[in-house]
Amino acid sequence: MGTKLMDIFEASNLSLRDLSGKKIAVDAFNTIYAFLATIRQPDGTPLMDHQRQVTSHLSGLFYRTVNLLENGIDPAFVFDGEPPKLKADEIARRRAVRGEAFREWKVAKAEGRVEDARKAAQASSRLTTSMITESKALLEALGVPVIQAPSEGEAVAAQMAREGYVWASASQDNDSLLYNCPRMIRNLSITGRRRASRPGSYKVVHPQLIQLDQNLKILGITREQLIDIAILVGTDYNAGLPRVGPKTALKLIRKHGSIEGVEEEKGKMDFPYEEIRQIFLNPPKYEITAPKWNDPDPARIQEILCEQHNFSVERIQSSLSRLEKALEELRGPTEQSTLEDFF
Repeated sequence: MGTKLMDIFEASNLSLRDLSGKKIAVDAFNTIYAFLATIRQPDGTPLMDHQRQVTSHLSGLFYRTVNLLENGIDPAFVFDGEPPKLKADEIARRRAVRGEAFREWKVAKAEGRVEDARKAAQASSRLTTSMITESKALLEALGVPVIQAPSEGEAVAAQMAREGYVWASASQDNDSLLYNCPRMIRNLSITGRRRASRPGSYKVVHPQLIQLDQNLKILGITREQLIDIAILVGTDYNAGLPRVGPKTALKLIRKHGSIEGVEEEKGKMDFPYEEIRQIFLNPPKYEITAPKWNDPDPARIQEILCEQHNFSVERIQSSLSRLEKALEELRGPTEQSTLEDFF
């Protein structure tokens, strides 16, 4: 879920070509969940192989990562580790929501309510341990760095950006900014023509760049105050105040300076805001090794997608042929054997 702060942020639209030559740390869980939610049939049925194993995540990761690499963007995928204990309630809530959505999907599908079924199915998406394992294997076969965070992946992505290993982080959530990420990109994995909320309508989605220092200056607040705003609105660790959105929270912090000041007006908070602050201000330190981008391994990609999960050999070959040509132009001839050796 993350923290909803876009109502107070300024963002600039980009194209993928604007990001050519940039290294970007991608929030892996956030991205994979998006693929699991959106890559489905009209009635909400996910993409599956002959064994009825879900493959929506693999399809999304493969084609989107190939697209990023073709555009000269070097993504590094950061995976979440052990969540903070304060996140337990939110995890339980999400599990309950997914379970209820799954039941609603089955009923709507059986009754022929296609649009209702699709919406419920999207909310029922589950990311399993086996999905995580095979996602990492596919990314490594594509030559993309896979980074395992000790806890929250966005904290490590922000650290990588601060220390110059990547230019920005990429996520649909805003938590990277709370972790002091200088630049965050939204919509990197969903760029292009996408279904809109109205049935049968579509919209074009562009990448958006949010710069932390620029926004703090515009808002006239500090990063610590931004964290307090997020806590008042609600984070993965607390529900926030009733009827308080980002704009109201901004007004409260501008007026009172901090949550402690807000308590004088609103009364004592029923969540441990100081502990939540420390999650963002002092996340576990990760010893970063400079990520390395390698050439794709066509044989391993074929094994994962075509042999294990029944993807079309022709479609995978076509995408990898394009990628090989693009990488030769960007990096020079690849060190791996050519695609013709495997297809």
